[in-house]
Amino acid sequence: MKVLIVIATYNEMDNLPQIVKKLRTIVPDADVLIVDDNSPDGSGLWAEGEAEKDAHVNAIIRVNERGLGTAVMQGFKYGTKFGYDYLVNMDADFSHPVEDVPRLIEKIITSNVDVVIGSRYTRGGMTPDWSIVRRMMSRCINYWARFTLGLTTKDNSGAFRCYRVEKLRLLDFDNFISSGYSFFEETLFRLKQVGATFEEVPIIFLDRRFGTSKINKKEACKAVWIMLKLGLGRIICQRRR
Repeated sequence: MKVLIVIATYNEMDNLPQIVKKLRTIVPDADVLIVDDNSPDGSGLWAEGEAEKDAHVNAIIRVNERGLGTAVMQGFKYGTKFGYDYLVNMDADFSHPVEDVPRLIEKIITSNVDVVIGSRYTRGGMTPDWSIVRRMMSRCINYWARFTLGLTTKDNSGAFRCYRVEKLRLLDFDNFISSGYSFFEETLFRLKQVGATFEEVPIIFLDRRFGTSKINKKEACKAVWIMLKLGLGRIICQRRR
């Protein structure tokens, strides 16, 4: 069983060495792929150095490209190209509990589903550090994803997931229109179109330890628009049938 853990980074030097060290302890047989957008703080340089020392760590430095969605997509392409069975995507900032990585992998194997979502919104999931406003905004985005894209999963905007790679191989990444945070909703939408099955397991989502969040109002508004565009396309296709 080959497992790849994908971490997309930009200016995460305060977190990256610690999370990679913890991953190598908790899931020692898994490979870690760091996709860095040429971080000014040296995250990419550190990743390249670590890859030279540890055969289980690999690094891709993107010099002329930027965006969380396309970085994760690069990880998907890597996973399909090099024959991995399962792919875990997670953030570098410790908001996704490293201790839950084995739980996601075990769940996708035992439940025989195609995607396991580390969910903030299924029973037992929590966001204890969030303000009421942030919780409301996130809930609205996830409701919007269900409404526009026809998804039934509760946490569609979270990045902490385990994928069955053979299902990712069915996706045409050239058709994706998201480059930022809406990539995660679009991924579930595209996977649903190819018959993927989903399951959610609860996680406790904590605020990042160090550094600053990359999401902003502009990116959030863009995500809302992209989901509307995808949803309208879905309705048009259904009517043509």
